[in-house]
Amino acid sequence: MNPGLLKLAVVGSRSAYGRLAGIAGGVAAGVCLLLLLWGGANGLSARDDRGSWLRETGRPSVAASPTEDPTTSGPGTPVPLTTDTVLMEANPVEVFRDQLINRRDVAAFSTTTVKIPGIVTPPEPGRYYASPALQRLIASTPRDELGDRFGTFAGTIDDNALPGPDSLIVVTGATEAELRQNGRAVLVSDFTTNPYGGSTAAYNTVLSIGAIAVFFPVLLLISIVTGLGAAQRRERFATLRLIGASPQVVSRIAAVETAVPSLIGALLGVVLAIALRPAAAQIPVNDTRMFTADLVTGWAAAAAIVALVVSASALVAAHRTARAGIGPLGVTRAVHEKTPTKWRIVPLLAGLAAMTSAIAITCTPHLRSPWLEMPLLIGGFALILVGIVVVGPWLTRLVSGMGLRQARSAAGVIAASRIQRTPVATFRSVSGLVIAVFVVSVFAGASSIIESTEAPPARPGLLQPTSLHATVGAGHTPAQVSSAARQARGLPGIRSATIGYGPAALSTRDASPEIYLRAADAPALGFQDIPATEIVTVDTSFLYSWTTQPRALTPAPAANLDEMVPVVIVLGTDGTPEAIDRARTLLNSSGVTAHPAATSRDTGLQSSTRLIQGLAVLAYLGMFVAVAIAGLSLAVSTAAAILDRKRVLGLMRLMGMPVSVLRRIITLEAAVPLLSVLLLSVGLGFLVAWLMVTGINDSYRMTWPAPDYFTALGLSLLLAIGAVTATFSLIRGTTAMTTTRFE
Repeated sequence: MNPGLLKLAVVGSRSAYGRLAGIAGGVAAGVCLLLLLWGGANGLSARDDRGSWLRETGRPSVAASPTEDPTTSGPGTPVPLTTDTVLMEANPVEVFRDQLINRRDVAAFSTTTVKIPGIVTPPEPGRYYASPALQRLIASTPRDELGDRFGTFAGTIDDNALPGPDSLIVVTGATEAELRQNGRAVLVSDFTTNPYGGSTAAYNTVLSIGAIAVFFPVLLLISIVTGLGAAQRRERFATLRLIGASPQVVSRIAAVETAVPSLIGALLGVVLAIALRPAAAQIPVNDTRMFTADLVTGWAAAAAIVALVVSASALVAAHRTARAGIGPLGVTRAVHEKTPTKWRIVPLLAGLAAMTSAIAITCTPHLRSPWLEMPLLIGGFALILVGIVVVGPWLTRLVSGMGLRQARSAAGVIAASRIQRTPVATFRSVSGLVIAVFVVSVFAGASSIIESTEAPPARPGLLQPTSLHATVGAGHTPAQVSSAARQARGLPGIRSATIGYGPAALSTRDASPEIYLRAADAPALGFQDIPATEIVTVDTSFLYSWTTQPRALTPAPAANLDEMVPVVIVLGTDGTPEAIDRARTLLNSSGVTAHPAATSRDTGLQSSTRLIQGLAVLAYLGMFVAVAIAGLSLAVSTAAAILDRKRVLGLMRLMGMPVSVLRRIITLEAAVPLLSVLLLSVGLGFLVAWLMVTGINDSYRMTWPAPDYFTALGLSLLLAIGAVTATFSLIRGTTAMTTTRFE
């Protein structure tokens, strides 16, 4: 290939330099986003791996005693603690200011061989190791609201055992007797490295679908920018053909011309990704940021992305140039489109069928297999994404046909006729925006899910949301529990302290299904219809957060509380965060409770939907990427369509057609394909979101999307309007009388 020809193709024009700079800048942005998204995906995986030890469930610390009757078991026998095990209890509801704290209470011999991740040796009784974020929280909070729950600070947990810098984790020391008292402790000899347990397939499905949805518009961006200035480039290549260059040489020049700025842009994108890592790491996902090191992809991945982007850009440029058939006088042949048929709907239907099959398998217990559901969900989503792009031209042609029959203006007739002839090219200009609307709808629908076991609203007969309750452990005397209640009444913000009684502790076999209360204490629990007796009872389900129907009080005139034991203590607060945390700290450190203090709202903090809802930040980031790239796609495609048809549009204007009519033609050519598939994209987006979350867990249900969704949808339409109106000045310039006469 003659270097002089290459120089003629790219040098000597400000527009040529601008086009090459545009390609380099667009590729830089695309590669930067790809590397950051790739790093984010790897970071999520690494973060979950570091926190996998928190999922350790251990093995029972009590063994059943054999009996003569094989259908029954005797009282449990404690399994001895040894040097190769630790006794551990996981506190599921350690909460501060609506933040969930991962707490692990451990008891171990000083010579134990078990290594707890992140700390050198197990803490002694009364001491604790905390994550740096939690220790900062403890240091900045009054001790009676948080610090008194844990004891004396012994050290910090290393970063290699923390999911992220904002993780709230504490490992506290306790005696063996304290942990065995409530029967919830387990023996641990090693900590698991499986971060998801039985939900691995569900989490991988969510992340895979999210990755496909976000990567698609980024790849679209790279495809768009490599085609910038295609019309002007064809004119330059026609000049090269005129002075003797063969079609093969022109194709190679096109490849090199695109590869060089793509390489520069890709390398710049790598540098930008490195520079933006600290900022990207500040984005919180599932309540914690990432460590900057989590976003590192490695030089091998960066080199692979650079090589793929540059190679793909060069090959696409060479193919487009060869396909255009550029001769000495310009494009010598038109590329006629095949008329789209109804068969184009097949990929879309196949994708819906795949996702529906996954739901059917989920609802059939004997067929259920996560490793079968996951490929169906992911593959079905990818097929739907492709199917929307494939079926778009067919729907566009159908709508334009109806529009052509109803057209009453020159602009309508011309626009509808062109769409009828070139539905694929016409729809391609808005395909990015259509995909963006679909992706935005999927993200919005998936991130709006709630679990069907959400806490009911406050009303009489249900545990009030401003109250905390804790069950009393077996063996504690009424005097001990009454002492804790008196201490609670003396704290600021605590309005009542009510003790419930029963024949035996609720954690024992002899427990009663009812809780006995003094009638005088019932109003403090929110009851209004109170029997006229001294003692009343209420079903124990009154304490459960998932109880949705109010419970009524029943008179118990023959009951004698002096012959019973305390089974639960309920503290009523003024609802302020300080009072709730103060009450929680007092109960958890009182030594009389069998379970940590909890409110009816704590269940939501432990919901399995928190992962998907935590990914909402990434979802809305994906919305922004998709919408922004779609706007650029529409602007570039519309401008390219004007430049490609400037001779025809110029002749129309030369014959007397006003510029306003030409603008209406361009607007209609963008509006018809967009509106043809827009509602389909919105509907499919929410349908796919429902199929996706139902396939993961059938207890999930979707609600109305957040206002951010409607903002993103409105932004998409504004970008579409802006992208089209931005080309109006181009219409006037390219169709000027002098330009047409020169042609």
